[in-house]
Amino acid sequence: MTCWYEGPLAAFDTETTGVDVEEDRIVSAALVVQDMAGVRPRVTRWLIDPGVPVPAAATEIHGLTDDFLHRNGRWPAPAVEEMARALADQCAAGRPLVVMNAPFDLTILDRELRRHRASSLARSLESVPLCVLDPRVLDKHLDRYRKGRRTLTDLCAHYGIELDGAHDAAVDAVAALEVVRAVGRRFAARMERLTAAELHTLQAVWHAAQARGLQAWFARNGAEEAVDTAWPLRPELPAAA
Repeated sequence: MTCWYEGPLAAFDTETTGVDVEEDRIVSAALVVQDMAGVRPRVTRWLIDPGVPVPAAATEIHGLTDDFLHRNGRWPAPAVEEMARALADQCAAGRPLVVMNAPFDLTILDRELRRHRASSLARSLESVPLCVLDPRVLDKHLDRYRKGRRTLTDLCAHYGIELDGAHDAAVDAVAALEVVRAVGRRFAARMERLTAAELHTLQAVWHAAQARGLQAWFARNGAEEAVDTAWPLRPELPAAA
């Protein structure tokens, strides 16, 4: 029987106006579907005019300017609905979703659905089993004592995955998918006994422990930054009184 890391996977990635999931917007996204390891993936892309200015710092990262997005981007409402439907289709087909740092990409999509569609990602996925594989969480748990950063670029370098054109949503999605396969192979003795669905449940526990550890590190160093333990989707913030 084919192990999950050699079988069908889908990967989702976004590029945004910033790093605040509550306020920032999606400017591009991609869904990559691969039916088995080594097979040419199918790629769906979205380009969005977010309706707000794109900060220069964000443009410097992904290269998408206000002018380019005004001329080529779509209105957000139908695009984010298509993204949610595409993710639901992959879940319904039984393909695990690879999402690097899932609480960011899935939460910002959720907030865009709330903003533009008065809906939510949970509502879009309510009738299908969600199964997410997050290369950052997996690597940090399985190789927890390795020093250094664990960005997608770092993980690709560590696992020998080519990353040419980082911060393009499709390029990053393909790279994240290949990192997950590489993690599965490297730790096969521990991974092959688990299904992707079991890993989804375990990652929620692992991420929470990782977040608490980071929070403790911040506290020891005098920082007041809060770390959310929720995975793979952060709950909606309570409305202001």
